[in-house]
Amino acid sequence: MKRLLSTLLEALITLWLLATLCFFLLRAAPGGPFDTEKAAPPEVQAMLERQYRLDLSLPEQYLAWLRDVAHGDLGPSFQYPDYSVNQLVAQALPVSMLNGGLALLLALGIGIPLGIFAGRRAGGWTDRLLMFVAGLGISIPKFVVAPLLVLLFAVILKWLPAGGWGEWRHIVLPVIALALPNIAYCARIMRASMAETMSAEYLQAARSRGYSEWRLLTQHALRPALLPVVAWLSPALINVVTGSAVVEQVFGIPGMGRYFVQGALNRDYTLVLGVVLTVGALIVLINVVVDALRAQMDPRLRRG
Repeated sequence: MKRLLSTLLEALITLWLLATLCFFLLRAAPGGPFDTEKAAPPEVQAMLERQYRLDLSLPEQYLAWLRDVAHGDLGPSFQYPDYSVNQLVAQALPVSMLNGGLALLLALGIGIPLGIFAGRRAGGWTDRLLMFVAGLGISIPKFVVAPLLVLLFAVILKWLPAGGWGEWRHIVLPVIALALPNIAYCARIMRASMAETMSAEYLQAARSRGYSEWRLLTQHALRPALLPVVAWLSPALINVVTGSAVVEQVFGIPGMGRYFVQGALNRDYTLVLGVVLTVGALIVLINVVVDALRAQMDPRLRRG
């Protein structure tokens, strides 16, 4: 209970610092949510500022926004006046979670077997080839991978749609674009861990007793070799969340990343802050779950 309360307190402080920093940085950026090429009449501008509390001083705006957030209200959207930020987040979050979850499952489902295969053949030509391909996957950014996938599968081959949302065919290319770098990271981490684990003294002793390679792998090597991959899940999920901003823009997906980009470009303060708070809460929750999973798999962490 003491550990849980300490974790919750750290999470609240982290989210408060994140929200505060984002709030004041947004206000410090040039321009405003209602600045257009053709300025509105002064009375209309004053009414809009009063409606969205932009006529208050900066500390008053901050305290009013904190009070609303404490009551679960993320405020109205400046860019989408017919929707609140709560409604936009509720619509976008399942889309981003579906894309990110499928991308991470694909990365684990391909990266772990490739890493095991390469780690058991460390130093061989297959190991070098797989790690070379993985290095290419890491080095190519998502804003290059996503248009290339559109060009190949949507324009040239015409197998999949170039963008949009609503059918399973719209999910394939965004998930692949999000998963490719993570497949490469997962394969490299699993390969290094498996190679180190397979050369451990206790496995050499078990091998000398006549245990089969399959038994050594499944019963003795796999669990300790997976520990670095479990530790990598936190940055992997964060990478998926941050990478979704690029991928959702390219494929026109109505997810959290797209709303964040549009909100930042249009100075939609409440929308950006709502997305930041939601993503920050997800990252904190992910870290807590991954730490618990690591402690469950590694007795040394439980004793610590």
